[in-house]
Amino acid sequence: MVRIRVLVVDGHRIFAESLAAALAAEPDVDVSAAGSGPAATRCLERAVAEGRRYDVLLVDADLGAGAAASGAVPGQREAGSGPAPPPADGIALVAGVRVAHPGVRTVVLAERDDPRRAALALQAGASGWVAKDCSLSRLLAVVRGVLREETHLPPALLTGVLRELTAARKHRSDSERLVESLTPREHEVLRCMVAGLGRKDVAARLFLSPHTVRTHMQNVLGKLGVHSTLAAVALARRAGVRPAELAGDVVERSGQLA
Repeated sequence: MVRIRVLVVDGHRIFAESLAAALAAEPDVDVSAAGSGPAATRCLERAVAEGRRYDVLLVDADLGAGAAASGAVPGQREAGSGPAPPPADGIALVAGVRVAHPGVRTVVLAERDDPRRAALALQAGASGWVAKDCSLSRLLAVVRGVLREETHLPPALLTGVLRELTAARKHRSDSERLVESLTPREHEVLRCMVAGLGRKDVAARLFLSPHTVRTHMQNVLGKLGVHSTLAAVALARRAGVRPAELAGDVVERSGQLA
């Protein structure tokens, strides 16, 4: 029998323990629980090291909202040792898992219908959004479905989520058009801004004078129609602009100096 390894991530101990116990009653499900985002991350990393990766994460949408970062949930397998850092938001955890553990499917558990947050969860990489009070049979169907590459949403949320995703795509396309108006040099400067570099660091990286970099930055803000570096970075991220790869540049420049 192929077993499904599930990790429940929820800061509310009673809910996490109850859900984990219900899932563990299924003959083909192995379940663990973690009480915070950092504890879940440690659990995932340890599972990879031991060669027993998780298949599905069930993540509380409001993870960390008023709940203590208590590490592993008592009564289940320990998710990590030592004190845990502050908890991560559930959707932020989904995004982190997509990058660090792309083979793991995530399903967000929510106490209320919220089209905007459900759309954000899907954009972050979630495969489903399920009500916390859904039946066990429904939850199991979703768990098995996402492993078949299915996406699951409550029918009542479909219209709202599609509206949110359409608006997000339009917003992104508008941002992309603005970024496309930049010259190649201005685009390089914008990537440095996204990477968090200040004017002097940009000048050193691109072998330009600080005055020239200041002019480029002013041109970038003007073409993007924003009034601050933070706003420019936010727009660039919406448009999919990648930050400058600083580590690689250091190696390359070191080689030139040598």
